Amino acid sequence: MAIYKNPKVDIKRKYRRYLEEGLILSLIIVILGFLYFPKFDEKELTTTDMQELVDVKDVVVTQQESAPPPPPKPTIPIEVPQDEVLEDIEFTETELNQEEVVEAPPPPLVVEEEEVQPTFFIAVEEMPEPIGGVIGIQKRIVYPEIAKRAGVQGRVYIKAYVDKNGEVKKTEVIKGIGAGCDEAAVAAVMKTKFKPGKQRGKPVNVQVSIPVRFVLSKHI
Repeated sequence: MAIYKNPKVDIKRKYRRYLEEGLILSLIIVILGFLYFPKFDEKELTTTDMQELVDVKDVVVTQQESAPPPPPKPTIPIEVPQDEVLEDIEFTETELNQEEVVEAPPPPLVVEEEEVQPTFFIAVEEMPEPIGGVIGIQKRIVYPEIAKRAGVQGRVYIKAYVDKNGEVKKTEVIKGIGAGCDEAAVAAVMKTKFKPGKQRGKPVNVQVSIPVRFVLSKHI
């Protein structure tokens, strides 16, 4: 069977009522306080103390110089015992003999510089041409007697190296027929003056091949 509290001694029963009455009473007190609370006049507070002026001066920051390092301690020489005994040194005579014949030093070696061979072009814009044409070369040929007797005929091809001035510096036999005809062809080409070859309007060194005919007839 459940046991219930006596309503007369139950405090929580009237808790809400007491709370409401307390709130109403506190509100009434606050309202009455605002209505009957005396008013205060606002007054400015002034101070009689004089403001002190402080003179601020710039302070120069000084740098503390570090002391120089102490000088190094001098080294103390230590004597090393010498076990070896130095031998006596004998000096030879250093007098100059004026009557002695002194051979002259050999002359310095002279290094011969190799001559730089000029470059000869194979093909240029204007090839060299013999002055007087190929007929002029043919007129300078001396037909060898051996070739005449042996009835040797044909063409000898000579490679001529013509410089900027139109002179033949050297020759090479490309194809010969022998019997002295090769040498006769070389001699005729070497005596011939050429019109120099040109590249871009300037004379240059050029190598050119020249055919020389050997025929046993009056007409070439």
